[in-house]
Amino acid sequence: MAIDRWRPLVSVERWDPSRTMSDIQGEVNRLFDSFLGRPTISGAGSAVRTWAPILDMHETKDELVMNFELPGVGEKDVTLSITGDLLTLKGERTANREFKDENAYHAERVYGKFERHVQLPMPVQPDKVKATYRDGVLEVKLPKAEEVKPKAIKIDIM
Repeated sequence: MAIDRWRPLVSVERWDPSRTMSDIQGEVNRLFDSFLGRPTISGAGSAVRTWAPILDMHETKDELVMNFELPGVGEKDVTLSITGDLLTLKGERTANREFKDENAYHAERVYGKFERHVQLPMPVQPDKVKATYRDGVLEVKLPKAEEVKPKAIKIDIM
């Protein structure tokens, strides 16, 4: 059995509550990002957040409507495709400003390429899809396939 000599701590780090809160906030962000399907990519010792546009989806009598929020993304930077029952939205948000000789104190917006896949809950007519882009919101209207549209059946009562 070896006996080690006791040595006092070489350096004592002063507690900084703002750094601790920043660490906690980073962990909460990572937790929500992983829960919401927004992965983080580790690189060079730090986590870089990627982003995916958020989506609202609802159904009307004749169509499925999707609204994607794409703030800061140009209309020409977005592509939309449908393969079977999978809708794919691809694009890129580029930074409109670089800080060269300035100090950035806080940055939360995430830039870069994104790709979002959405499983369609019903058959649609892909050749009749209409998409409009206004005020950073992409609205996609997917007409339902004829076999899933509700049909009224008249019942003759005798």
